[in-house]
Amino acid sequence: MCAFPVAASNVLTCTDSYRPLGLEDPLSRFALIKAVLAPAMRLMFRPQVEGLERIPGEGPVILAGNHLTFIDSIVLPVVSKRQVQFIGKDEYVTGKGIKGRAMAWFFTGVGMIPVDRDGANGGVAALMTGRRVLEEGKVFGIYPEGTRSPDGRLYRGRTGIARLTLMTGAPVVPFAMIGTDKLQPGGKGFPRPGKVTVRFGEPMEFSRYEGMDRDRYVLRAVTDSVMAEVMRLSGQEYVDMYATKAKAA
Repeated sequence: MCAFPVAASNVLTCTDSYRPLGLEDPLSRFALIKAVLAPAMRLMFRPQVEGLERIPGEGPVILAGNHLTFIDSIVLPVVSKRQVQFIGKDEYVTGKGIKGRAMAWFFTGVGMIPVDRDGANGGVAALMTGRRVLEEGKVFGIYPEGTRSPDGRLYRGRTGIARLTLMTGAPVVPFAMIGTDKLQPGGKGFPRPGKVTVRFGEPMEFSRYEGMDRDRYVLRAVTDSVMAEVMRLSGQEYVDMYATKAKAA
């Protein structure tokens, strides 16, 4: 069992560091990417952001929301007032040639931490990566559904979100992406112009459950309360089933 994830060949496996790709500070890349992307996003997506002030200005924060399409992970970091670190597929940084290196530079620059989630310890690596980000007082973004919604509905959340907040004491700020799936159906191809809304809810804290991060009933209760707030913000129909099971059906 691994203690903490590490970048090995640009992909996180296990040890005590998660700093992605080389010696360049990703914060400087993020500032550059955001300066370029923000005006382009305003033109293409006309984003309406609600409740941005609800993200605490400092300290560890978990942003937990729905996941409709690929561009969610680009829209969220660009509209947030703080840099958001989040887990992404390792395939985004393992490409070859100029295109592969450009993709790796971009995705790690916007805050993606590549993890081999299909490996034997993929779930542990993802969880411990999030824990390390939060213990450093940063913002960690997570999609509790674990994958993109197959049909636009909101699916049952996995309890990793609950373990993170209970292990670290970080508050959870729920958020909802609205309209991104209309701009990029199926998560493929170049997104079309349109309107996107990103809605943030009030911070949620679960200190009353301190020390209970291995109680499965507590983990389910915390996860369900977060998902209920995401459902309220998004207006999606809720399905009490894991999205991965729905995709496999």
